[in-house]
Amino acid sequence: MTRRLVGPFNRVEGDLEINLDVEDEVVRAAYVNAPLFRGFEQILLGKAPADALVYVPRICGICSVAQSAAAAEALASAGNIEMPPNGRLAANLTQAAENAADHLTHFYLFFMPDFAHEQYRDRPWYEAMAGRFRALSGAAATEMLASRTAFMRVMSLLAGKWPHTLSLQPGGSTRALQASERIRLHRQLREFREFLERVVYGDTLERVAEISDADQLAAWADSRRGRADLARFLTISSDLRLDELGRGNTPLMSAGAYAQPQGYWLARGVWTGRIEVLDPTAIAEDLSFARYAGGPAPQEPSTASTLPLPDKPDAYSWCKAPRLAGRVVETGALARQVVAGHPLARDLVALRGSNVSARVVARLLELARLLPKMESWARALRPAEPYCVDPSPIDDADSYGLIEAARGTLGHWLSVRRGRIHNYQIIAPTTWNFSPRDAHGTPGAVEQALVGTRAGGERSVHPSVYHVVRSFDPCMVCTVH
Repeated sequence: MTRRLVGPFNRVEGDLEINLDVEDEVVRAAYVNAPLFRGFEQILLGKAPADALVYVPRICGICSVAQSAAAAEALASAGNIEMPPNGRLAANLTQAAENAADHLTHFYLFFMPDFAHEQYRDRPWYEAMAGRFRALSGAAATEMLASRTAFMRVMSLLAGKWPHTLSLQPGGSTRALQASERIRLHRQLREFREFLERVVYGDTLERVAEISDADQLAAWADSRRGRADLARFLTISSDLRLDELGRGNTPLMSAGAYAQPQGYWLARGVWTGRIEVLDPTAIAEDLSFARYAGGPAPQEPSTASTLPLPDKPDAYSWCKAPRLAGRVVETGALARQVVAGHPLARDLVALRGSNVSARVVARLLELARLLPKMESWARALRPAEPYCVDPSPIDDADSYGLIEAARGTLGHWLSVRRGRIHNYQIIAPTTWNFSPRDAHGTPGAVEQALVGTRAGGERSVHPSVYHVVRSFDPCMVCTVH
């Protein structure tokens, strides 16, 4: 058995290193390290509650709206604030725009370039895929970035700016669209739809969203071979058997995405082969192998601390180990679609569990479902009606906000005493997925998924390791906030 360090990873938001125990060129154990401590939770202590809306978007430049939304949700709960319909629609649109852009960015810039790796040169698809997806020089990235840039102009309408928008508030959105701006919003959504249908799918979004099982997906890909980027990925996936790579056996969790007057558009819950209720009070963070001070018992986020202890014996990451009723869970687009009951996502998981291929397909499935929903939310806006209500001051409160970022479940826990933030804790999607071991020695979701992966020889890492890690789309700056 040999120990190999893989990292720092490129094309990852933030810093990531992974130690692999390798035997016969196969991973036998993995230890994920988030090597950078940042300390946003300490920065917030003693601040006015509303100041969180200024600080938390700066945790990350790629998913800053998600941080804003979670903070706004926690503050709304603390102040017992109900958003007006326009405010909820605008908040959903703003979050959806960022999540859609994140899915697109992950597919084209983070994940697909690995298939231009020299180790795949003997594959029949290599030359075509390398020319299209190679990092920096591939044709797909240039085409996608132009469309993504045009699409993200919706943020100027919905949020004033991006990243680090301040428009999302506990009472709704401070960026009230006028009638003429709503027309511009519709036009920008239509142009983005045209790009997705022409380049990503080679089909209408609605037909992609209707694919209901793995056999239909394979038949659909065969009918669009060489004419759409999702079909190109499925060609690679079939050849490399990516549905057998990075398999997870943990429950899948979603906090529920895009609040409606009743419940969520994408449901809240936990999938274990059946739907279970998600109990937020069952969430706790284990610090056994994380570089923080704390006792042996897991900490509930509402009363937890984030006190750095860099020389802690046996600790190997700045990432804590969140658990749900003591269980490791996986979160992300696949979890959302499975919990929400989409038949394709459930069929893929029933066949092979969570895996590299299923995670990528779920992101693009979600994107195909999300844009038509954004169009309907835009149509429902009523420019003459209120977008936001003013909150009352918060003197003493304990609350939390749970939302779904592109990468999965994001939670903010807030305690206010005498009008000041007494405690603030954040559990990000990558904290769930990239957690270290807990007191029972149970590895986190990614650590489990890497076991059995082909590691390569001593001088080079096999691309399979990168496929597994990137299939979770890590955002390490959010992980340690």
